[in-house]
Amino acid sequence: MTTTAIDTPTGTAAPARGQKPLTEGAQSKGTLIGLWAFVVLPFLALFAVVPVAWGGWLNVTDVVIFAVMYVVTGLGITVGYHRYLTHSSFKATRWLRVTLAVSGAMAVQGSPTQWVADHRRHHQYSDLEDDPHSPWRFGNSFKGLTKGMFHAHVGWLFARELSNRTRFAPDLLADKDIAKVDKMFGLLSLTTAFAPAVVGGLVTMSWQGALTAFFWAGLIRIGLLHHVTWAINSVCHVYGERPFEMREGDKASNFWPLAILSFGESWHNLHHSDPTCARHGVMRGQIDISARVIWLFEKFGWATNVKWPKVDRLQAKMIDRDAELKLAR
Repeated sequence: MTTTAIDTPTGTAAPARGQKPLTEGAQSKGTLIGLWAFVVLPFLALFAVVPVAWGGWLNVTDVVIFAVMYVVTGLGITVGYHRYLTHSSFKATRWLRVTLAVSGAMAVQGSPTQWVADHRRHHQYSDLEDDPHSPWRFGNSFKGLTKGMFHAHVGWLFARELSNRTRFAPDLLADKDIAKVDKMFGLLSLTTAFAPAVVGGLVTMSWQGALTAFFWAGLIRIGLLHHVTWAINSVCHVYGERPFEMREGDKASNFWPLAILSFGESWHNLHHSDPTCARHGVMRGQIDISARVIWLFEKFGWATNVKWPKVDRLQAKMIDRDAELKLAR
């Protein structure tokens, strides 16, 4: 599997001779309708969290279903879509490959192939003109950065041309298993939204249990995971530390407050410095839950050829070459 597009960054959308176009056209009306439904409604639900919880419409069943769904779909994005499908940080058995793709799709952030195409394009043009979601797109003034942060966080989803999958994700287009998950994305989106209601209703044997589970483990869980993921695109390209060298212009940074909720994705600086590395939090104290999950997969024999960090390689990338690199265990 390729880890990035096969061509080199140019900073312009105009394709070079023999190079496939950067994008493949605007989103369909159906996709935009889906975006409004699965992005805006969960976001609006976040405003009702306090009054709903205060009113007694939150119980242990809701918390358990929420936690299970958040972990499964969140790791589907971080381990499945990101570290595995996009960057080939490890190899997986077929059942694990499909499972990770399905759990990632249930996060409702796009089909596997389109998500990977967008993310590989982001890495190739990180914070350059053709980055699909750079917060620096409108300049570094207060007004420009404010506009850019909104664009990077969510705005780009509603006004974009789709990254060309034949250019950025030809390996996934050729994969029959991933193609099936792509086709099932709509059904999986509905399933992830309404399955909590079914489970909550059956466990509590009440309509109220179904409704509260739908609210907390459906809408709120989808909305929270959306904004945590999008914060990696926005916050983690503006604020935080940058201890490792990156390509000129790339502003990926570490933002520790998001480490737990993002399962280690907010150690973003090392990731952009060494994209195929299976662990992003490489310094002592940098919690990286996704890396630990990959470690467990490896122990069970489900993941092989894991690209763990190497001290000499990372030491060479550190900006402060005299600093001691203390790899997380």
